[in-house]
Amino acid sequence: MLAVLNIFFDESLGFMRLTLLLGLVASIPFGTIGSLVVARRITYLAAAIAHAVLGGIGFALFANFKLGWEWFHPTLGALLAGIIAAGLVGWVSVHYKAQEDTLIGAIWSLGMAAGLIFIFKTPQYVDPMAYLFGDILMISSIDLYLVAALALAVVAITTLKYKSIVALCFDEEFAELRGLNAKSLYQLTLILTAVTIVLLVSTVGIVMVISLLTLPAAIAGLSSKKLWHMMVGASAICILFNVSGIIVSYYADFPTGPVIILLAAVTYLISLVVKGK
Repeated sequence: MLAVLNIFFDESLGFMRLTLLLGLVASIPFGTIGSLVVARRITYLAAAIAHAVLGGIGFALFANFKLGWEWFHPTLGALLAGIIAAGLVGWVSVHYKAQEDTLIGAIWSLGMAAGLIFIFKTPQYVDPMAYLFGDILMISSIDLYLVAALALAVVAITTLKYKSIVALCFDEEFAELRGLNAKSLYQLTLILTAVTIVLLVSTVGIVMVISLLTLPAAIAGLSSKKLWHMMVGASAICILFNVSGIIVSYYADFPTGPVIILLAAVTYLISLVVKGK
């Protein structure tokens, strides 16, 4: 607790304060959408969307330094690429079930390859590792405002569509019998997943963001009987991992993203062992 207060009140730790606030704000939609991803068993689809996001980040950086589009923030590029990838992944999973794995793998690879090419052609040097594994030094106040707006939108839409999305997660046929458009709801779930993934890419990186999306939800799911219980528990657990990971990484001088994911993975494995007893 004292470490958290120190980060908030020490003027020299402004970048840490931004990172901590971003982690706190993003944890609620992460727990909410992560629960849907785990319940619907679409982790591999979410992973494909996460990796395709690099294409949007790469193009945004290229547009900033080569085309002079200073307004085109990398987070906006990631959001655009994530939504496009979500649309393609949803369309493929519905219409090309037999070739789903291969086609989704192609979308995954296309986003990564395009992003790396754009980053390579960007006039100013950009370290791709910062986006793949996270770098808290890249976070700015603009990132925090964008994340807050996206988080609010995700939570609002999920709350309004909660019953319909729950029906889709647990019984798609029942959802259709109730007159719900299952395909549209499925696509909405993927788009919400894409938006949520963008929230913490700058902190934990593209490669590991899917772990933070699913592990807190998986841990909460071990003791939850209702989906909303799982969502609340996953959000609280995500907050714990983010805050703990940021503090440990700062005082131990470790990279923040890997520390957060390490804590999440170890906790999940311990939870499985305890649950199995």
